[in-house]
Amino acid sequence: MSPARLFSARLRTVFEDVGHWALSTRAGLKPSRRLPQQASPRLLSVGCADHAKRQELPGKKPLSEKKLKRYFVDCRRVLVCGGNGGAGASCFHSEPRKEFGGPDGGDGGNGGHVILRVSPPFRRLSQYQEDGRQVKLLGLPAVSQVPVGTLVKEGGRVVADLSRMGDEYIAALGGAGGKGNRFFLANDNRAPVTCTPGRPGQRRVLHLELKTVAHAGMVGFPNAGKSSLLRAISNARPAVASYPFTTLKPHVGIVHYEGHQQIAVADIPGIIRGAHQNRGLGSAFLRHIERCRFLLFVVDLSQPEPWTQVDDLKYELEMYEEGLSERPHAIIANKIDLPEARANLSQLRDHLGREVIALSALTGENLEQLLLHLKVLHDAYVEAELGKGRQPLRW
Repeated sequence: MSPARLFSARLRTVFEDVGHWALSTRAGLKPSRRLPQQASPRLLSVGCADHAKRQELPGKKPLSEKKLKRYFVDCRRVLVCGGNGGAGASCFHSEPRKEFGGPDGGDGGNGGHVILRVSPPFRRLSQYQEDGRQVKLLGLPAVSQVPVGTLVKEGGRVVADLSRMGDEYIAALGGAGGKGNRFFLANDNRAPVTCTPGRPGQRRVLHLELKTVAHAGMVGFPNAGKSSLLRAISNARPAVASYPFTTLKPHVGIVHYEGHQQIAVADIPGIIRGAHQNRGLGSAFLRHIERCRFLLFVVDLSQPEPWTQVDDLKYELEMYEEGLSERPHAIIANKIDLPEARANLSQLRDHLGREVIALSALTGENLEQLLLHLKVLHDAYVEAELGKGRQPLRW
């Protein structure tokens, strides 16, 4: 047998004995064979070292796209940088039988702009995830997608309101390109060698703030049944539970009507007394009501004196923004399926002195009246917008 085959057979025997010994030890049995004397510890240690090098250190796994969508982000601070301009060239024209070709250096190209554009697929600002606070957009003309209703602020001042599909805003200008030596050609200087570098791109720190855009906004105290009602009239699936503050982010559901007409209804997280003073979820979600064209005040009819809920909600909206509570609205008395709720319905209508839509989001009782009234509010909004010469919001 050749020396190479002899070495391979001996090495195979060593690893078979090691495997047999390891299996016997794990099973709690006494190994039937000992490691042979010719087994090289050095060879085994090298193999273990190679195996250890191949093992990756444990680390935190990045969030999947599905889990990333669970986090609602409505405010971001971003650093935008336009592209730098290219430097001009300094060279001279070279051609056979042409000794003095003259300056031929071209100008540098302009740097690319950074453009914020409204895109329908986006509903939140969670695409800006680099280091959690800042995003650098560099290079050629870059288009960054933002959701509908994004406010762009700089130093506390609103510089752009991207509230419609296709709206764009140039967030940072690209730098101008440098001049080549051909630009400096003159009668008194026929062979210039001067060229200029490109200008740096514009750098700005912007604050992006998202305000949910919808036709109707459901406003109410925690556990009033807003999420259950949105699930009943649309295909949206917000979380529903028996504890307060189940909804921690706005949800938008689409209600479909004949003629392919769609009405967007937003479920705003629960408001408590003192929300305009940043109590509870505070003003972080009150701003989402600003973009709603009309409101739906959802009242828990099973609570004593339910009319106080309407008064408190209107007070919080008025303290946050003057005139917000005076927008077209409807009063919805939820949980009519409970025995104590029916006794409070007549008292609620007497105190408010207006129409109240009594329904049950759980059983679906009287949902048709809500859908018909929602259509009436939407038609009145469309007529008012067209009368002012503006296009109504289309979802």
